Amino acid sequence: MAFKFTILFAACIAVASAGVVPVAAPFAAVAQVEEYDPHPQYTYGYDVKDALSGDSKTQVETRDGDLVQGQYSLNDADGYRRIVDYTADSINGFNAVVRREPLVAAVAAAPVVAAPAPVVRAAPVVAAPAPVVHAAPFAAAAPFAYAAGPAPIVKAAAPLVAAGPAFVKTQFASPLISYAY
Repeated sequence: MAFKFTILFAACIAVASAGVVPVAAPFAAVAQVEEYDPHPQYTYGYDVKDALSGDSKTQVETRDGDLVQGQYSLNDADGYRRIVDYTADSINGFNAVVRREPLVAAVAAAPVVAAPAPVVRAAPVVAAPAPVVHAAPFAAAAPFAYAAGPAPIVKAAAPLVAAGPAFVKTQFASPLISYAY
């Protein structure tokens, strides 16, 4: 059996060397060259203001080499706008400064000035003796009924008006490409 495999192997080599079957060249190492930017630069930003949901947020970021600077802001649920200014570089790492501003400016209340009340002197009160009344023993009465006063005045709410689509602004710029939507 080994003799048959040897003859078959020799026949394959003879056919390949005769040029009937092309022999593949050894695989060459193919290296993919990836571009490397030694000084990367970009500018990025977006702005969202949705009148329907009240969503409002922004972000701007720039990079020049290893230095990244940016700012983002958003409306918190407690009525404040959070604004974060940040920087990042290879020496100091990431640093952020956060501040909060009220969405509605506080209105100072006007001081209350009360005029002094006029002094009124009343005539002396003379108490007359109260008459003595004998009451009948307690008997179960009809159930208590509540008599409502006048109906409260309720202002009708303004009809809901559908706001327009959300305003979204996006932009991106680098030395090779610029995008704005």
